Order: sequence, then structure tokens, then C-alpha cells
Amino acid sequence: MKILIIGGNGTIGKKLTEYFKQKHEVLVAGRTTGDVTVDISNSESVQKMFDKVGTVDAIICAAGEAKWKPFDELTEEDYYIGFKSKLMGQVNLVRIGQHYLSKGGSITLTTGILADDPVPMTASAAMVNGAIHSFVKAVILELEGNIRVNVVSAGMVADAAEKYDAYFPGHNPIPMQKVVNGYRKSVEGRQTGEIIRIYN
Repeated sequence: MKILIIGGNGTIGKKLTEYFKQKHEVLVAGRTTGDVTVDISNSESVQKMFDKVGTVDAIICAAGEAKWKPFDELTEEDYYIGFKSKLMGQVNLVRIGQHYLSKGGSITLTTGILADDPVPMTASAAMVNGAIHSFVKAVILELEGNIRVNVVSAGMVADAAEKYDAYFPGHNPIPMQKVVNGYRKSVEGRQTGEIIRIYN
């Protein structure tokens, strides 16, 4: 398969790139580095990326940001960061990317445990993650060409545990191989419309 990994240089993306490169042709897209660059918060940038890459068999997004801040300090503009990047960025990857997928191709989006088990300072991030879950379940009802769409929702991943442990007291770090397996299930399996939860 020819697989496009957006955010392929990030914490999760690096592990995905390492795995899928063993068996498939992989193209990495990043904001500043990679085989192709993209700003997923800008739909024109997303369109240019796909025009350059052409037809692929699978699209994986391991990118997108949202603001972490106490609720009383979140401004309307802070919420728009998550809307434009993690939410609409991934929605646009499906909206535009469907036209660059081979028949039976798949799109895998990324959220996280905050959709189901939020912690303080994540009112914006948790909301965006939950919206993506609802979007995935709805969009598969209308896609044509046997296109599959799933979302991987992981807990605090092991490679980021040192950085985020204080925010997730009592959460068990998720081994990176478990995280990779979630994406394998989406890309190499046949599921669609599934929220692949990896929380313990």
C-alpha cells in the first residue's frame, strides 16, 4: 500500500512511520519537514498536499492541536485553535482526501482519552475529540467507493508520559506498540466507523 502519514515526525507519527515502512510505501507530511509539507488548519494547504502526493491507499493523521488552559482563562480564540486544527483539519482531510483514495482505501484520524475521560484544563481539547468521534460515525454513512474511516483514541502514550504525567494522575502509560496496533487495525483491517480506544 501507499500510505500518507500526516504528522509522521511527531511522537506517535514516528512510531507509525517506522512500522508501516517495513511493509508499505510511506510518505510523511509535516508542518515544516517531510516528503511534503502541510498545515492542516488551512484547507488550501491540504488541497495542495494531495495534489502533490496523488492517489494513496491509506491516509493517517497523527497531527492537530488544541489549547490546554483553565476553563476560566479560555478565550473564544483559544477554542478556535482546536476547531481549525484538530477538528476541521481532520474533517478536511476526509472531505478532500476521499478524492485521492484508491477504491477501498482508508482514512485514520486521531483523538485521545480526553473525549471519554477528561482532566482539568481540557475543556477545549476534550470537546474537539468528542466532536471527531461523532463525525466519524456519521460520515461513513455517506462515503462512496468503499472508503473506510476510523479514529484511534489512545490514552497517555508511553513516549510522552514524562511530559504529561502530572496532567494525568493515576493513568497508566500506553505502550507504543499498543498504540501502533490501533492504527494497524484501522489501516490493515476492514473496520469502518470505529472508535479504536486504547486506554489501558
